[in-house]
Parts: sequence; C-alpha cells; structure tokens
Amino acid sequence: MPRMSAEERRESVIRAATAEFARGGYHGATTEAIARRVGVSQPYLFRLFPGKKAIFLAAADRCVEDTIRTFEEAAKGLEGQEAQSAMANAYTRVIAERPERLMMQMQMYVAVAAAEAEGDREFGEGVRAGWMRLWDTVRAALGADADGTTAFMAHGMLINCLVAMGFPDGHRVWEGIYASDRLKGCPEE
Repeated sequence: MPRMSAEERRESVIRAATAEFARGGYHGATTEAIARRVGVSQPYLFRLFPGKKAIFLAAADRCVEDTIRTFEEAAKGLEGQEAQSAMANAYTRVIAERPERLMMQMQMYVAVAAAEAEGDREFGEGVRAGWMRLWDTVRAALGADADGTTAFMAHGMLINCLVAMGFPDGHRVWEGIYASDRLKGCPEE
C-alpha cells in the first residue's frame, strides 16, 4: 500500500477532526483521539497542524466550504424560489446522510462564543469569515436582498437547532416549517 502524502494525511486529519469535534466539541475532543482515528502519532499530527486550534479551524472551514459547494451545485442554473428549494433539499440530504456536518456547525458556534469569552477574537474571526462566504453564496443564488437572505438563513438555523435537539419528524414543532423544504421522513433542511 503506497504511503499517503502530507496533503492526503491532512485531509484524513480534517475528516477525523470533524467527526471528533462534532461529537465532543472543541474542548471535549482531544488531539489524541484525532490522531488515533487517523492512525498517526500526536507528534506527526502537530507536524501537519500547529495545534488543536488550527485543526479545529481547518475542520470548520471545510464544513463551511462543503455547505457552500452543496448550495452552489444545487442552485446552478436556477434562481429565486427554485434555487431556494433546490438548496434546502440538497442541504437536507447532506445532513441526513452526514449528520456530523450539522453537529460540526453547531459546535463551531459554541466554540466561537467560548473562545471570545476567553479573549480569543482570532478564533471567531476565522469562523465568521467562512459564514460570510456562505451568506454571500446564498444571497447570490437567491438573487435576494438582505431580507430574503436573512429569511433563508434564519429558517435554516431553526431547522438546524430542531434537528440537533432531536425533534422527530411529525412532532408539532415542525408544523410551521415549509413542507417544500423537507424530504419525506427527514425533518432537516
């Protein structure tokens, strides 16, 4: 079996880190668990990334970039309501198939708040920059003004929160969610 390049190994670390951070959060996940999941030593892990914060930020950036790519691919050649429905349905499928992406997103928000409470603004700046790329992608795809983009993102964040809390399909909290934004049997957007 051929050896992995450093870039391939970095990709493995980002995937493993996403799973670990999604499950345990920034403070609960350990670099030891990430290294073990990848099959490398911690010293090797720190040759690829300067520290846990850099690993988390790389995983957060990948999470946002994957969501951007999902939205761009879904909305390609569409606009307005068609683009909105396509993006919502594509995102629904992604988080149903890969729930660690949703949980990583939720952990990103918690990690930013915790870091900034400790005086670390750099942490939040990186995550916010990614979120703004996502915002701009949605706005362009919808051809929407700030209000339309806000409505789409707010609706999505409500769905993220309900899914993360484990509300099952058919629960009364889903009654106000647009049926067109849901796949049968899957409440997520």
